[in-house]
Amino acid sequence: MFRILLPSLLLIGVLYAATRTPESGNAQPAGRQPVAAARQLPLTPLTPTPRASFRPSNRKGYWNIDVVDDFTLPANKALIFCGAGRNLHVDQDWSKLFRRGFSAIDVSRMVLGQEYANDPNAIPKGWKSRLKQSQRAQWLTQGYFADEPFRLGWAANSELAEETYYRRPQGDPNWRQSLFQASMELCGSCIGYGDCPPGQMKNTNGFVILDIENEGVSMFRQQEQANLYAYMMKTLRENAGPATQIGSIAPVPHNSYGASRASDYRAGLEWLWKKPARHTQTSRQRGMSDDIIGKSYADYADFQMPGTYYVYPDFDYSIDHSADNGRHWLASLLGEQEVNKALSPKRRIAWQWLYNTQSSDFPNSGKASNAAPPAIAEGMSVFYWFTGAYGAIFWDDHNALTPDQPTPTEGARIGLGNDRNYACYEHYLHGLWRMFKHHGDLFNGREKYLNQATECSFDGGQTWQALNANQLKTRKLPYARAIVNGNQILIAATMPYARPDQTTAVRVRYLQDGYSFYTEIKLRGDEIYLGRATMPTP
Repeated sequence: MFRILLPSLLLIGVLYAATRTPESGNAQPAGRQPVAAARQLPLTPLTPTPRASFRPSNRKGYWNIDVVDDFTLPANKALIFCGAGRNLHVDQDWSKLFRRGFSAIDVSRMVLGQEYANDPNAIPKGWKSRLKQSQRAQWLTQGYFADEPFRLGWAANSELAEETYYRRPQGDPNWRQSLFQASMELCGSCIGYGDCPPGQMKNTNGFVILDIENEGVSMFRQQEQANLYAYMMKTLRENAGPATQIGSIAPVPHNSYGASRASDYRAGLEWLWKKPARHTQTSRQRGMSDDIIGKSYADYADFQMPGTYYVYPDFDYSIDHSADNGRHWLASLLGEQEVNKALSPKRRIAWQWLYNTQSSDFPNSGKASNAAPPAIAEGMSVFYWFTGAYGAIFWDDHNALTPDQPTPTEGARIGLGNDRNYACYEHYLHGLWRMFKHHGDLFNGREKYLNQATECSFDGGQTWQALNANQLKTRKLPYARAIVNGNQILIAATMPYARPDQTTAVRVRYLQDGYSFYTEIKLRGDEIYLGRATMPTP
């Protein structure tokens, strides 16, 4: 989870990207035409979305789940909690997390004996988890496959792909050391929930999320790697219920690693996402079945997981972020979605983490000790949903929290875990509350996400352009994204990294579906603006 890969830095201008079509993930400017007619039309004011009044917590190892009141996520969205500190409130009200925007909980954050029973021999007769299937998630790390009892060294070292058994024959003393067994035995999760179908076992989690991170492999082992990934996904699917959704942190159609470059918008599908299974010289002897031939990982995955963790420079307001390969929190968040939306129709579920990931390649990023600043934490939980994504997994490298602990004397842990300030969680919840408490009715399946086709004017209506995340970044422009549903339009806007005393204006128009809508938004600092209007008909 802590890996940051640095792809080669390609200094490619944004002019080429500006000629590409919005639907392909490469916005074409709407033209720098004068809009005298627009000046004669009244600007429709947006109704700003309320902000909650709360004082962010300054306690270490603690965050307040009650900075906002009750709200729920729309039924067609998913937000999985795999973060820190559920223990702070679960004993008082186990269901509160579901009334603060989350829709599912990873098994590692569940209450044993009430939500998951990890000891099959101690389950009372007739016991059943209080969680519905849609509220359950199972995050599987590399260790599940690499450690006992399966001991698949391939999970930690993909160069062992051609030595890995798909399935071992009956009677083999090492019969459990196969990808089939590791994948098939997850069907036993239904025992832990007390809801196995009559006479059989199936994985009854709502989500199964793989986090193996071994996708890179030598060129001459790529076929073996593609075979293993396809076989693993097929086996997981066959041993799960029909309502279980399965995906992995990798592969994705394209991974920009947070760089949001112009070249990313011209990228094709990455090889492991699309490469079909084919027999190799030894694959049959190691148990590969013929029924996956011609199938790829993507054929079996229910969702893709494009997204990025931030490094400290993404949180640094004192540096420039406008280079083509520059780190930029919002260009990264939107760019990964814009690119991958164009490459695959699969549902998108991103990993989101509110601290910097560890990377010695970036200054101040050696430890996950820097929290996302307030506007970035709030912005993550607002702008992400404007991309049309299906869901997110809210992740942290820490689980249970113990507040107000003394600062560790052992240097390696200073600033981590219980020693962190978790007010960033409160700002994230605030963003969710603003989106879905007040605008959840827009997410009914009939909404249209404009993404980089959102038409904006940065010169008071003289010219209009539709720009992708990279183009906005390199031109140092404010960001605006819109969702339309019938005569309703919802707009999010911000000027990333702006000074507190800085003011910025941006206009947005919508000239489709019989509407002629224009509005202007005035931004203060780097605030996350959210506003809605009923669009007048001509």
